[in-house]
Amino acid sequence: MAAQETGGDADGPSGPSGGPLAGITVVALEQAVSAPMCTRTLADFGARVIKVENPAGGDFARYYDDVVHGQAAHFVWVNRGKESVVLDLKSDAGVGLLHRLLAHADVLVSNLAPGATGRLGLAPADLAARYPDLIAVEIDGFGSGGPLSHKRAYDLLAQAESGVCSVTGTADAPAKPGPPVADVTTGLYAALSILAALHGRTRGTRQGSTLSLSLFDTMAEMMGYHLTYTRHSGIDQQPIGMSSPAVSPYGSYPTADGRTVVLGTTNDREWQRLATDILGRPDLAADERFRTNPGRVRHRAELDEAIGEWCARHNLAEIQKTADDAGIGNACFNRPSEVLEHPQLVERDRWRTIDTPGGPIPSLLPPALLDGYEPPMGAVPALDEHTDGVLAELGCTAAELADLRERGAIGERS
Repeated sequence: MAAQETGGDADGPSGPSGGPLAGITVVALEQAVSAPMCTRTLADFGARVIKVENPAGGDFARYYDDVVHGQAAHFVWVNRGKESVVLDLKSDAGVGLLHRLLAHADVLVSNLAPGATGRLGLAPADLAARYPDLIAVEIDGFGSGGPLSHKRAYDLLAQAESGVCSVTGTADAPAKPGPPVADVTTGLYAALSILAALHGRTRGTRQGSTLSLSLFDTMAEMMGYHLTYTRHSGIDQQPIGMSSPAVSPYGSYPTADGRTVVLGTTNDREWQRLATDILGRPDLAADERFRTNPGRVRHRAELDEAIGEWCARHNLAEIQKTADDAGIGNACFNRPSEVLEHPQLVERDRWRTIDTPGGPIPSLLPPALLDGYEPPMGAVPALDEHTDGVLAELGCTAAELADLRERGAIGERS
């Protein structure tokens, strides 16, 4: 009987106990960030994630750099709490072992190159026929059925194609947002969709048994404001650095002590308080040009000059105290080195220690915390670390494992 019917059984892999996704087994054919972010999110909620890697080095993100005790920062970030199983999916034996895993799995997540799952016999129709209770999720670059569907896509490419880079940075220097937002948001949308499909399965519906997501479609969704504005105005808004073309004042300003403060308003009442209670400029508050946000946007330069002049005469702590007292949103511009020891993380105990093949490292708790549940924060797996154990759970004997290894169908290490 399959794990999706029993939450694990004596003939197949069984996941860790505890957590809202306890008893759910996820098989991942994944690389880079998007699918690994999806499956790490599921692991954080208690699912068992079996990461199937290739014998020629595994997930290529393992080798982006070696700054984390000889391991890549990208890899340790999105691969905690998983088990690494090495299978040669170019061999019949390796594919056969994958199908033995899928027979006991609840979810399959993949983000291989275009057409790869089809060549492995893992197309949606194949999976639906063979594993009717399996939720199969495929993440690709551009979605099926379009002129770009055949193309590989990476985070930067999806951001550029969807217009994200054109609204980031400045007009003469467009930029990619620093974090891999196409990968991350697609992975999170995938995790959300899986939760919906799992819920549907408990209600006896087949809706969502096969799911597909693309980096491009996710980024088009993230561009919702800009696309809506341009469709109805005919204007391509120009990026303005650490500000927004939609609201004003809203930006960053140097302070007297060499720091940078970020101040913003989101409505007319806040603007009145900023002008009178912070800047001490009732004349600006009364100026008809600045009465509404569209007017303030048109006259952004004048407002930025006034706010910048005031901030340049005050230090960061004084500005933030004044803004807080006036009920005006504000923040400090921080670099990664400053966020590492940020008191909002430290005093709320947001850091945990996780194991990796290179030694223990700090890792942030997931953003969503459930009352009464501590995320497992499992170890980052070494390549091939769990192959023998997982396959033994599937019934492979020591002699069979040795034979599979000899034939190159599984990893070389025991």
